[in-house]
Amino acid sequence: MPDESAISLPGMEPPAPAPAYRVLARKYRPASFETLLGQQAMVQTLANAIARGRLAQAWLLTGVRGVGKTSTARIIAKALNCIGSDGQGGPTISPCGVCEPCTGIAGGRHLDVVEMDAASNTGVDDVREIIESVRYAAVSARYKIHIIDEVHMLTKNAFNALLKTLEEPPPNVKFILATTEVHKVPATILSRCQRFDLKRIPAEMLVEHFAAILRAEHVAFEDDAVALVARAAEGSVRDGLSILDQAIAHSAEHITAAAVRDMLGLADRGAVRALFGQVLAGEVPEMLAALGRQYDLGQDPAQLLRELLELVHGITRQRMAPRRDPALSAEEQAALDEWAQALPFPRLSMLWQLLLKGLEEVNQAPVPLQAAEMALLRLCHAAELPDPGKLIRQLQDAPVADAAAPVQRPQAAPFPAPVQAKAPQNGAVPDSFEAMVALFRAAGESRLVHHLTDDVRPVRWQPQPALNARGVPRDVIQDIDQRLAEWTGKGLRIEWLSDGGGPTLRETEQAALAALEQRMRDDPTVAALLTAFPDAELSPIRISA
Repeated sequence: MPDESAISLPGMEPPAPAPAYRVLARKYRPASFETLLGQQAMVQTLANAIARGRLAQAWLLTGVRGVGKTSTARIIAKALNCIGSDGQGGPTISPCGVCEPCTGIAGGRHLDVVEMDAASNTGVDDVREIIESVRYAAVSARYKIHIIDEVHMLTKNAFNALLKTLEEPPPNVKFILATTEVHKVPATILSRCQRFDLKRIPAEMLVEHFAAILRAEHVAFEDDAVALVARAAEGSVRDGLSILDQAIAHSAEHITAAAVRDMLGLADRGAVRALFGQVLAGEVPEMLAALGRQYDLGQDPAQLLRELLELVHGITRQRMAPRRDPALSAEEQAALDEWAQALPFPRLSMLWQLLLKGLEEVNQAPVPLQAAEMALLRLCHAAELPDPGKLIRQLQDAPVADAAAPVQRPQAAPFPAPVQAKAPQNGAVPDSFEAMVALFRAAGESRLVHHLTDDVRPVRWQPQPALNARGVPRDVIQDIDQRLAEWTGKGLRIEWLSDGGGPTLRETEQAALAALEQRMRDDPTVAALLTAFPDAELSPIRISA
């Protein structure tokens, strides 16, 4: 059935076709350096180079998606080929935009400005076409310019084929390379180009830019809605404009923050702040109910934890480096300031680590909601624990004992400390079993030292040394006797027995460490800490030599 709107009656002119819609990212693409956002350092460098006639043969533009790499390449092409409105101009940092080269480059139809997408033209044959074309002079422009987008997609052989031409092109040929993954570009290419790293656009600059576009489009909006779009763009103008296009279609004539949150799947920031406050207060039933409401509204548990992570990060930054964020509403800024004053950095760091661990568990759990509940319950439990630093200061400031009722501290039984005997020098006979063991240790006899400390029990040392070597291999005993004869000149003979004797050196050391650990547990400060933190444990005690 024919479209009724396209039917023309006799005597009536057919209606003009509606102009094709252009997305915002194309409609508001920067056409000059004045409208390029956030790249002042690069603009200044190019302005000085053009003014002094010091133009490189190749430029490399790198940065994340949507910061203006391809747009910058086209603006550079216009700047080099602009002839001015009167046709007499030269290269300029401010192209006129009305001359034939400027309009042709802006429309993508200029014969001397060739754009190649390296993502779909990756091979040597594609580069060979460029090499062949640079031999010929420009048709009408001042410079023949080759723009190679996503240059990191070229093959190794294609890069090698481009090297010589890129290093020594004809005087009237310039190359502009663009990439999002500069680490994949060979160093031989990088060394032949002037490199410009295009920065992410700050959120406050994006807010102003998006607001101006919405006003130009005659679309009403809430400031919080534009701030949400700017944060979601993550420094990319194109990403932000795509979201803005979607928001206009979603909200018709008035863009609200609630509509943007619903469109992006974001949680209500007020609800996130309320949930965070319930976690800090340890209000478990209220917290679980609030989490359930967010889940019923379609909120992804993982996204909710990401929002909490973002909130903790914002509070931490506000505490360590206070500032006014124009992307935040007055209510959000006030909440951040209040929490930044109330929460110490160690607690914020603990919250961050627990949330990060919880996010990992939510992403791996078969039921993400249950994992999110467990993660937030851990946060509530951690919120009830006393601050370790504050607790230690209180224990240090408090009196150890009350004068009216003195506390009797249990006394640990005396214990023999580990003996650190020195090895005798110049062939002297050891005066104790410990000194003999030290002699073997100094000689590097680790195998014999192991048996002497763990298996041999000293019986007596005077008048003749006697040792209980039950369970010690016979060859070990023979090696010990042989080493003593070599070191002491047969001045020390050991009587080897199979029973009797005291504890081994290892048993003596372990008993000493156990007694020392008990003394530590009996200390009032340590006992108070173990009571305040029931899950805490003392680390194993080690005594260095």
